[in-house]
Formats: sequence, structure tokens, C-alpha cells
Amino acid sequence: MSKRASPGDEAVKPLMNVELSDDDALKLQVVQKEIARVEILLERRAHETLVSVHEKRRAVAKAIPKFWPVALLNHGLFSVYAQHNSDRQALTYLEDLWIVRNPQETRAFTLEFYFKENPYFSDAVLKKEFKFVPPPSAADDKPDENGITESMVDFSWERDIVPSAIKINWKDPAAALTKLHPRVADEEDDLPSETGSFFNFFEEEADPLDLGMLIANEIFSDAAEYFLGTMGGEDFDSDDDDSDDEEAEEIDLEKPQSKKQRKA
Repeated sequence: MSKRASPGDEAVKPLMNVELSDDDALKLQVVQKEIARVEILLERRAHETLVSVHEKRRAVAKAIPKFWPVALLNHGLFSVYAQHNSDRQALTYLEDLWIVRNPQETRAFTLEFYFKENPYFSDAVLKKEFKFVPPPSAADDKPDENGITESMVDFSWERDIVPSAIKINWKDPAAALTKLHPRVADEEDDLPSETGSFFNFFEEEADPLDLGMLIANEIFSDAAEYFLGTMGGEDFDSDDDDSDDEEAEEIDLEKPQSKKQRKA
């Protein structure tokens, strides 16, 4: 018995043979670049508009105990990368998190983590910059009326963004979390075989886990929702959780309950 063709089969075949002329391809490319320029401009204006609102949220969040530790750890993927109990203990001292974006190239930014006095390190602020470095071809770029250049349109995160690294001033160098839990490279993969301590994010330039983008584009943007537990991240199970091996006290970072939830 021969297999009956589905009704869509005959319609698909002609589409497989569509030929695109060089002229049409060029026109499409021009339009696509125009769309990209508009999207860059809209993104820039959106970030500019959001700054004042984020400043208001910043003031409110500072008055709420453990706002940022809870918001961060309520993101399923971030919680995997901060799986060690010592990391979570250190994060309980986090009182503010802020992002400063490059006003021209908003896809480039600096993350600022503000900490209270704590037993781990003496730094009040830990920063990681994701700096925009235009490619050599950008030397001949001419900005349009909005300051957008051809290199911005052809932006590549892997090529054009250079992450920074800082030295954390650990109070006890022998007990530095990045020393106790180092990031272990995988010779056969770009991703590390062991993520180690979250604080490797600051002390190492490379960000193979894309934590910077995760924090900037997901957690920071919807911080209140993550804090309240109404915005879920992906859930991941990890066999590397060392909380049973450490003698640190248990951390209470459960999501807060609203009055409505408590009455239920």
C-alpha cells in the first residue's frame, strides 16, 4: 500500500525551489539593517526611560531585608551557579545591585554588587564590566543622526564585548571562596566542568555561563517578581551541592509571602 501524501506536501515543494535574485537579496539586507537600527534606538530609549523607575525600585528594595539575595536565588539557573552554602551565606550580605549601561551601546554594561560589612571580604562593591570594544572595521564608521554606527548594527556579543576581572580582597586568603571552590575548565568543552564558587564570576574575565546577561537581562529587569516568587527561572537539579559538607548555619532565603497568601 502506498503512503498517502499529506495535503501540504504539494504546497511545500514549490517553496523549496524559490530563487532569490541578487537585487532582491540586497534590498532585503538593506531593510534588515534599517530594522536593526530602529531596534537599537528603541532599546536605548527604553533603558533611558527605565532608569528613573529602577531608581525608585532601588530605594524600596534597600529597605527590604535580603531583597537581592532572594531575588537572585529564586532564579533557578542562578541558584545552580550559586549552589555552595558558603556562596549563599556571603550573598546574604548583598544589599544592593545596580546596572550602569553604556549610553551609546546599551548591550554593554557594568554590574555593581553592594555588600554590607561581612566576614568574607573587605570590598564594599564588587563590579564586573562587559565593555564594548568596536572591531577594527569600525574605524571608518560614520554615526547616523542617532549615533548608531554600522558596527553596532553588526554587533556580536562574542566578538565585541570584553568582560573584566577584579581581585576580591578576601579577609582570610586561605578561606577565599574562589580558592575553596575554583572554576575548573573542561578541555573538551567551552563550558567549565565545575562552575565552582559564584564569586569566580568577578575574579575571572571569562563568563562562559553568561551570568552577566542572565543577571542584567532577566533578574535585574524583573527583580520584584523574582523576589516574590511570581517569576520562575528554570529548575535545575545539581548533584554538586556541598551544603551537607559545610558546617555553616542554614540560610533562610525562602520567598516572602504576601498578606493574601498568609490568609489562605
